[in-house]
Amino acid sequence: MSRVTLKDVAARAGVSYQTVSKVLNGRAAVSDETLERIWQAVRELNYRPNVSARNLRTRVSNLIGYPWHYSDKGYFHPVLDAFVHSIANAAEAEGFHILTFVTDDLSNPAPYRELYLRNQVGGFILADINRDDPRVQMLIEQEIPFTAFGRANEEWDHYWVDVDGRAGMCQVVAHLVEQGHERIAMVTWPEGSRTGQARENGYREALIAAGLEPAPELLVRGLHAAGTGSHAFRQLWELPARRRPTAIACVSDLIAVGALQAAANAGLTVGRDLAITGFDNVELTDYTQPPLTSVRQPIPQVGEMAVAMLLAQILEREPPAKTMLVAPELVIRASSLTGPRNLATTISQRAERQES
Repeated sequence: MSRVTLKDVAARAGVSYQTVSKVLNGRAAVSDETLERIWQAVRELNYRPNVSARNLRTRVSNLIGYPWHYSDKGYFHPVLDAFVHSIANAAEAEGFHILTFVTDDLSNPAPYRELYLRNQVGGFILADINRDDPRVQMLIEQEIPFTAFGRANEEWDHYWVDVDGRAGMCQVVAHLVEQGHERIAMVTWPEGSRTGQARENGYREALIAAGLEPAPELLVRGLHAAGTGSHAFRQLWELPARRRPTAIACVSDLIAVGALQAAANAGLTVGRDLAITGFDNVELTDYTQPPLTSVRQPIPQVGEMAVAMLLAQILEREPPAKTMLVAPELVIRASSLTGPRNLATTISQRAERQES
């Protein structure tokens, strides 16, 4: 097939090719109707700029696009904050900079296509990857340079770097088993979360490897919020005494903080009566009461690799790798250094008091 040109787009839109060129480079003042006709023609003809010719005229854009959105109910994501800081540092070391743009609809690929076609960015780094993410699919189909922090679909061929959440949760459960726990609960995100599913898989695999049967009533789901941890603890504590967990593994530190507070409100001493763990190892884990066992993700390494993979595509370098799965590290603190005996004694004593 012959390559679609600016003149093809101009003919379809009913304007001059000079107007199309100016619109695609963000330098034309045209009516909304004309602008829409041009972008409609671009989409219908699947037009992509001649990158070699464009680079001769304007050089490669030294901006890397990064989509930004508000979390549900404003809850913070310290891991993503650290990731942005990491990619910004790595990009600046190579003479590039991060262009963040707000998008409330992560399933809408249009902003990515238009930013690239206008030569405002040389490529993209994506995070918050969903299963079968339409942004990833569009960028693959359009052959637009990008790297993803995460995997949307194991069968899709693209550049990605990820942290092995399955292995991280396996480490958590193995540690709790070593402490003598057999009734280990997990508080995780709603179904459909790719990251949550990986950690849930690790939880189940580690239980089975220890000869323990995963119990449906010990798996609680909720949003990424401290309130989820608090609610999950109360739900688990309402189970009959002998079916309650002696340890709770949370899918994030934020959820674990809620569980810590709820356990304290119930009169339990975490680290003596009950084990609670988090995931992500954010700064506050050293300052909770007690300090929280968590899983450290090597985010600086992830960010540097994401930038290196993207710049290899933009600058036609040899890539360091096309995919990379990075191992996390369990950081053990006081919140999990307890066996199940103290909790069993606490449950028994409370049951006796209630009967009397």
